[in-house]
Amino acid sequence: MSLLLDAARVAAGLNLVLLTVLITIWGRNYREIRSKHTLGTLVFAVFLFAENALALYYYLTAVTLPPFAVRPMLYLQVLEMGGILFLTYVTLD
Repeated sequence: MSLLLDAARVAAGLNLVLLTVLITIWGRNYREIRSKHTLGTLVFAVFLFAENALALYYYLTAVTLPPFAVRPMLYLQVLEMGGILFLTYVTLD
């Protein structure tokens, strides 16, 4: 169980790092372009950052997490990481 929780922590932490990169790039792009689409991607990244920060906070501070919840949360964090990795790849390409 602790291995799954550690994996979820790592995934959430990596998501935060990648989202920081995306927020920086998309924020700079919005300042230059001022389009609704660019603003939409920036706001999306900020909300996703907040969700991952909250998840990581719970992963680090919760005394006990129900075992039936840890596995699905890990799967969601990893799937989310895949999407964020792809967005980062497309953005940096």
